[in-house]
Amino acid sequence: MMYERILVPTDGSKVAQAAVEHALDIAQRYDAEVHALFIADTDAVAYSLGAEQVDRIRQGKFSEMEELREEAEEATGYVVERGEELGLTVRERHAGGKPHRVVADYAEKEGIDLIVMGSHGRSGVRRALLGSVTERTLRSTHIPVLVVDYKGADEDEDDDVGA
Repeated sequence: MMYERILVPTDGSKVAQAAVEHALDIAQRYDAEVHALFIADTDAVAYSLGAEQVDRIRQGKFSEMEELREEAEEATGYVVERGEELGLTVRERHAGGKPHRVVADYAEKEGIDLIVMGSHGRSGVRRALLGSVTERTLRSTHIPVLVVDYKGADEDEDDDVGA
């Protein structure tokens, strides 16, 4: 199996960073392009924002929401920095929506060969198996998904791969 394009959803958590390291290692072995995807979960933020702001997030327009923009840039920027150190091409994308749906749609649209994601990240209650976003992603795509569990990461943080 050859991998040409690898997608790594990231929320900047330690669990996501562990997934990033796996994705970069695989990308290096196959000389693959890496896609770093930050997703603002519009369901999670809809309660505190107005409809207009949620629409902007869905369109990936975070510029007017400084904290969210900084979080997105920091999360995908980490992937870019690490990728550049290894001589890899990394594409960044910031999006908003239902994370599992955005991951599946992005992967299909961009011709992704492999999705690498953490078993959990930020938001939600600790789950016995996988974070709900990871579980939903597994059910939403036929593209292979490598689930990376990083024991000890984010022990006190929450659990979903907010991607």
